Amino acid sequence: MFISFLHLLADPFIDYDFMRFALASIIFLALGTAPVGVFLMMRRMSLIGDALGHAILPGAAVGYLIAGLSVPAMSIGGFIAGLLMALLAGLASRFANVKEDASFAAFFLTCLAIGVLLVSKSGNSVDLLNLLFGSILAVDKTALTLVALATSITMIVLALIYRPLFLESIDPLFLRAVRGKGGLWHIMFLVLVVLNLVAGFQALGTLMSVGLMMLPAISARLWARTMGVILILSTLMALCCGYIGLLLSYYYDLPSGPAIILCCGTIYLLSLFVGYENGVLPRLYKRSRHHAT
Repeated sequence: MFISFLHLLADPFIDYDFMRFALASIIFLALGTAPVGVFLMMRRMSLIGDALGHAILPGAAVGYLIAGLSVPAMSIGGFIAGLLMALLAGLASRFANVKEDASFAAFFLTCLAIGVLLVSKSGNSVDLLNLLFGSILAVDKTALTLVALATSITMIVLALIYRPLFLESIDPLFLRAVRGKGGLWHIMFLVLVVLNLVAGFQALGTLMSVGLMMLPAISARLWARTMGVILILSTLMALCCGYIGLLLSYYYDLPSGPAIILCCGTIYLLSLFVGYENGVLPRLYKRSRHHAT
């Protein structure tokens, strides 16, 4: 019985190359996107991450129109579009009386519409669906190399700027008081967000890539308080959800990207109720004990 269960868990990845490539891409994405998602959550920028995820679509569409389904061309186009939107939203919030989240919302809706129109002009709805929802089971060596490169850059940069970024996330006024160059860390962090969203859209699409970034991070916060534990938990949750999602897509013929994000959503709902640190039931239990004493 136990041996049969192990076969169910391992056989798809032993027998098929495309499943191994998909699993490898999930491992890299989890290592890169989950820590970035934790910092987005800590900085109260979760919806800005979603906006940037949509903003890469027109750049990817331009790359597609120029070079077809070329992973490097679409990645470069998406990266440029994401950075451009972040720059324009920042300038709008600085020089006009518009909050940063409102600027991001306005720009991302416009970018999403432009991207859909650009891809639709090619007359191929299948390619549009691939850009929007991804196809992790179709990840090839080129896409996997780009994902691995993005993850490597993310881990190195986060290691270098961890302390000032963490301080800027929890107390930006203090960092400004000691001339900590908070604006520089903010810009570098936004670059990492765009980089990971571009890496994620190759596998999960522009509409799903932000899910693997944010849902494990939010779920981990419901279980732990310290930053280190939250980072580790969010990465492990992203890995587990990616693995289970791939198995579900293989055995039940489900779209792989939505299956993975649905697993992340399920983990979040469970954490929302039973998460040790901030879950509903543990908080009610602690409150009842407090009143009892």
